[in-house]
Amino acid sequence: MNINHKVKIDIVAVAKAAGVSISTVSRSFNHPDLVKAPTRKKIERAVQKLGYIRNRAAQVMHGRRSGTIGLIVPTIDHAIFAEVTQAFSDAMDEAGFTILIASHGFDLEKEYLRLRKLLEHRVDGIALIGLDHSESTYQLLEQQRIPTVAIWNFDSTSKISCIGADNFEAGRMAARHLLSLGHRDIGLIFPDTTENDRARNRLMGARSELSGAGIHVPEGWQIVSPYRISMAKDACKSMLRKPARPTALLCGNDIIAQGAVYGAMQLHLSVPQDVSIMGIGDFKGSSEMEPGLSTIRIPAKKIGRLAGKRIVKEVTGESTQLSRQRCELKLMTRSTTRARLTIST
Repeated sequence: MNINHKVKIDIVAVAKAAGVSISTVSRSFNHPDLVKAPTRKKIERAVQKLGYIRNRAAQVMHGRRSGTIGLIVPTIDHAIFAEVTQAFSDAMDEAGFTILIASHGFDLEKEYLRLRKLLEHRVDGIALIGLDHSESTYQLLEQQRIPTVAIWNFDSTSKISCIGADNFEAGRMAARHLLSLGHRDIGLIFPDTTENDRARNRLMGARSELSGAGIHVPEGWQIVSPYRISMAKDACKSMLRKPARPTALLCGNDIIAQGAVYGAMQLHLSVPQDVSIMGIGDFKGSSEMEPGLSTIRIPAKKIGRLAGKRIVKEVTGESTQLSRQRCELKLMTRSTTRARLTIST
C-alpha cells in the first residue's frame, strides 16, 4: 500500500467529499443533534474514506473543550478497578467524551506527576480513585479550577465531588457477619493503608466492630499483604501455620481473600469447615470461584456510571455544586463462611 505522508486531510476536504459546507461538518462534530441523520451519515462516510482526524489541540486553543477526561487509577494490573473503569468509560462514551487513563502504583507523588501530564494534554475534567491525595494534588486541582470527581470512596466532608461507598461501614459489615456466625478468633489481612483510604477505612471499621464485641486481635493475626493473590496466599499460610490459629479471616478485599482461600487449601485446611474467609468488594469471579466467596458487595458498575455522569455535568456547566453520593453496600453470603463449630463436653 502506497501512503503519501505529505497529504494532510482537513475539514475542507471532508466537506467537499460529503457535498456539504464546512460549517455543517463542524456542526456535525460539535452539535450532532442539530444535523439531520442522512447528512451526518454522508459526513461520517467521508471521514472514514479520507481517514480524517479532528485537530482537538486547535479546538482547545480556541477555547473549546477537548472532549477528553483524565482518569488516574492506582493500578490497571488486576481486577480491582476493572468494573468501575469500564462503567465510567461507558458513561463517557455515551456523552461523547474519551478517557485518558494513567496509573500511579499506589504512590501519591507519582499520582501528582500523572495529574500534571494529563492537564498538559488539556483534559476537560479529572477523575481520581478515593480521597487520599497529596496536598500538591489538591492544590493543583484548585489552582486549575478543573472539574474533578473522586470515585470509590464516600466522605460527607470531601473537598471534591465524590461518589462511592462508605468503606468504614464495609469493614464493619464484614466483621459483623463473622461475629454473627460465632467467630471470636478472627485474623485480619489488609494491604498497607498509608496512602489508601479505602483499605484504611475498612480496617478501621472492622476493628471498631470487633472492639465493640470485646475482641482483641493479637498482633500475629494482623498481617499486611499487597493486592496480589500469590502474596496473600503466602500471608495466609504464615498465619495458619501457627499452633494457635484463627477460625476466621477478614480480608481487605476479594483479591486478598482469594489468595487466602488458596493458601488455606494448600495447607490442607477446609474452607469453611476449618477456617472461614471473608472478602470485601464482590469483584468479578468471586461468586464463580469454588467455594464461592462471601463478601461485601461494593456496586462498582453503579459507582462508575454515576461518576461518569457527574463529571459530565461539571464539565458542561450543568452543575457547579459539590456532589457527595453514597452507594449502598450488600452482604453476599456464600460458601467460604459458616458458623463456628462448638465442641460439646
